[in-house]
Amino acid sequence: MAEGEERIELKFRIYDGTDIAHDTYPVSTTTVGTLKQKLIAEWPQGKTVIPKSVNDVKLIHAGKVLENTKTLADSRITFGDIPGAITMHVVVQPPIAKKKTEEEEGEHAKDKLMLMHYPVD
Repeated sequence: MAEGEERIELKFRIYDGTDIAHDTYPVSTTTVGTLKQKLIAEWPQGKTVIPKSVNDVKLIHAGKVLENTKTLADSRITFGDIPGAITMHVVVQPPIAKKKTEEEEGEHAKDKLMLMHYPVD
């Protein structure tokens, strides 16, 4: 870490209200992907939902889903005059759930397409 590098205090709230990975992080060098790796490594045991990879995890700050390749600075994480830790929300969406959702959307699209070609009187 560079001398005098700006740091930000963050904590991450998971689906049941538990806060994890409360720490300070370098703003200019910490990527969202790195944070997700730390979250997976520190995920509490015994939870019903457990992420298996970085792609299973979504980090949300100020209503925006953060991109894995961006740093905290690139993601414009607010800091400065705010006292205490900034809370980011963590959503876990395993690939199976994503695939099922995509399949369901595909079925709805097929239904709509059928209605367009064969109108019901």
